[in-house]
Amino acid sequence: MEPHPPTSRLARQSKPAAPNLARALATLACALPLLSPSLLAQTHKVAKTEDVVRAVGVYEWTGDMAKPAASRLIPVSLFINGKFEDAAVYLARPVPFALLTGNVYDLDKSGVPLGTLDLLFSRHLVPVDTATADYDDGWFGYGKFVPPPPPKTSTLKASKTLPVINAIDDDSDDKPHFSARSATPGSGAAATPAPGASPTTDTPADDPDRPTMKRHPDTPDQTASTGSGSSDSGATPADDPDRPTLRRRSPADAKPPKGDQGSVAGVGSLNDDPNRPLLHRGKPAAALTEADLPKLSGLPGDADLHQLVAVSDAADRPPHDFTLTWTDENEHQAILAKMQEAARAQLTAYEAANAPTPPAPPPDTRHPNTKLRRGVAHEVPPPPPEPLLDEQLKGYYLSYGGTPTYVYSAHTDGLGASLRFVTIVAQVGPQGEPQIAIKSVTDAAHLDRTPRMRLVDVVDAEASNRASLLFELRAHNSRQFALYRVIGAQASQTFLTGSTQ
Repeated sequence: MEPHPPTSRLARQSKPAAPNLARALATLACALPLLSPSLLAQTHKVAKTEDVVRAVGVYEWTGDMAKPAASRLIPVSLFINGKFEDAAVYLARPVPFALLTGNVYDLDKSGVPLGTLDLLFSRHLVPVDTATADYDDGWFGYGKFVPPPPPKTSTLKASKTLPVINAIDDDSDDKPHFSARSATPGSGAAATPAPGASPTTDTPADDPDRPTMKRHPDTPDQTASTGSGSSDSGATPADDPDRPTLRRRSPADAKPPKGDQGSVAGVGSLNDDPNRPLLHRGKPAAALTEADLPKLSGLPGDADLHQLVAVSDAADRPPHDFTLTWTDENEHQAILAKMQEAARAQLTAYEAANAPTPPAPPPDTRHPNTKLRRGVAHEVPPPPPEPLLDEQLKGYYLSYGGTPTYVYSAHTDGLGASLRFVTIVAQVGPQGEPQIAIKSVTDAAHLDRTPRMRLVDVVDAEASNRASLLFELRAHNSRQFALYRVIGAQASQTFLTGSTQ
């Protein structure tokens, strides 16, 4: 991200202290010299609070993630100066601070980065009266998805031939042996020939591959001058006029002759040529245009739309995986059964509260003296439970050593008022029963009254190693995004964006 924007001038202005506070500070200043050195030594310096600048958005795309058919970035929140700001309007001069060109966002899945998004441009869309313009209102960012680099692999390969220790004897190819001419190991004496065996000489047998030294035919024979068969080590060879010699150069010889001195001027680097062609894999990001980055418009169906949390931070921070890993499938099914039971209870309460008033029964027009036949009462079996479709159950550890948090969502079959959506956020209590923190039930006919809650993912929006739940609140033609903090089976909404139409 770009450098920290300057804080407001009003925030830096200091306010005059109250009279009582000023008097207390003056009294404390007079008493400080009277304190003992031991008390002064107990004071410590408090570390400066970390200045966090962290933006959170939602990256949406259709098609393949590596090469999306269309994509966009929706700004959500900006944590700066210790509080949340709406990332879609903060420092919009005219482009918001979170959507400046060059900002890099990490696309995370439960805290684990899956790649980066380099913002290239942003656009402010205004809704028009067309059927495809729903949800296209406000600022959106567009950029290029960059997958993470592949892990480095070693290029070393195992040798096809194993190393072998060459022995003196050729009989064995894997172990060294002592030959017959060697002495007994550890004796320190020379080897003695066996009785009846011919003594061995130090001269090895002739080897056709053994290198030999031969005299050049033009070199005079030293044996002829000495008259003996052995060469004299003290003899001096004859002078050869073509034989090279080494001699030390004098200072006068080291100086170059006058008129032959030259100089080399700096020619620069060949890379400084502005017309030098460059090779790139694909099209460079700086040259991408809007035609190369198709913009996502409208709101595709749930099966085609993909969402990820996008995080941009001014500092590099290690990843934090908030995903809860199931111990086994039995644990997963046990939690799923409890969440299904809680969801059906919320659906039943919603249907009872929103059921239409039944019509009054027709008046009884029968004669009072009419004899009625007493009927036999039959027990009507309860209807089977309504099936829950597209169930999703996800578990998270929102903080280190915290209680597991489960998010369940599903919907019923039908259209209009009969199509109902349910979302449950709960933590399992000491007795093993889910303690509901968030419950939301609505139907397709009343989304403007109660929007549908769709979980995007968990995100550490404050860089505090504590995750919040990021929900999309979707109405008929508009939507919002909200952050929820869940602690002790109690949920609180920490941030809510403006409504987009």
